[in-house]
Amino acid sequence: MQMPRRFNTYCPHCNEHHEHEVEKSRTGRSSGLKWDARRTRRTTSSIGNSGRFSKVPVGEKPTKKTDLKYRCSECGKAH
Repeated sequence: MQMPRRFNTYCPHCNEHHEHEVEKSRTGRSSGLKWDARRTRRTTSSIGNSGRFSKVPVGEKPTKKTDLKYRCSECGKAH
């Protein structure tokens, strides 16, 4: 998807139109103390199938939706 790097749009924090810079949001590092991480450690530390399916239930999507953030040049907040 082609898009301009900077463009004017409305900033809800400034309550005005300003120039915004487009950035792609990235996933942060997941915590090892969350419930699903603990469940994965429990199930994969056993003898046997280790909680896996015999067939992969779903494949990879051909195109993924990109999550774009717009950072205001005046206040510096992203929305």
